[in-house]
Amino acid sequence: MAIVIGIDVGISTTKIVGIRNGKVFSPIRIKATDPVTSLYGAFGKYLYDNKIKLEDVEHVMLTGVGSAYIEKPIYGLPTDKVEEFIANGLGARYESGRDRIIVVSMGTGTSLVKCDGDDISHIGGIGIGGGTLQGLARLLLKTDDIKQLLDMARKGNVGNINLLIGDISAHPLPGLPMDAVASLFGNARADASREDIALGLIWTVLQSAGQAAVLASLGSNIREYVMIGNLTLLPQCKQVFPAIERLFGVKFIISEYSEYCTAIGAALCYFNNKYNSAPLV
Repeated sequence: MAIVIGIDVGISTTKIVGIRNGKVFSPIRIKATDPVTSLYGAFGKYLYDNKIKLEDVEHVMLTGVGSAYIEKPIYGLPTDKVEEFIANGLGARYESGRDRIIVVSMGTGTSLVKCDGDDISHIGGIGIGGGTLQGLARLLLKTDDIKQLLDMARKGNVGNINLLIGDISAHPLPGLPMDAVASLFGNARADASREDIALGLIWTVLQSAGQAAVLASLGSNIREYVMIGNLTLLPQCKQVFPAIERLFGVKFIISEYSEYCTAIGAALCYFNNKYNSAPLV
């Protein structure tokens, strides 16, 4: 059976998935120094690892900021480009099984896409995301290595960084329990440990993305948010998002292939004629 390949091309990281018989299989990601190298490296590895021949590929669908550097069909195969926000929406709908959601794509920054059935639209975003986390870690901790950052964060105490309602009030405030965050980094001391700072940085980025999603949905009755992107792999998601859920009565969803949703959505666009794509010739 023919395979449709979806590729999310970043500046240095490319994610690739295949869809065959309506099923996603063998998603991978590859890092390289530039988007073209990253894309072709990922594509070649994907075909090799899965024993796929070029003639088995029906179509290649590209998306992501790095796809702007790709001007020719991939290895002569039929190749189209897809708008990234549409890919985010289609991938998140597929992975979550829900049609009325706000998709929170936590990449270098954070983008917000509203899905209301087949109506998929970009509704905004914030300039806080993985790039923020790495940049602040470089400044404050002299590292932007995510593994090192996570190792430090596991030993941190976020109570030494964030200011809670209970720290400033003897009683809960209307709609705000004692354990709600009053100020990110509002409790930080000048001699805060590296471990506490690392955890505080992660909380700051995740909390900002989660709160932005809630605020973006206030004009609708959507109360489910599908989180996608690399930051969904951070273990602190299991503490930050449930706290926001309890506070606002909403639901955050992180699916099995959350980091690959954009690539999945690109591939799905091939099967859905409602959304425009641009063929490469």
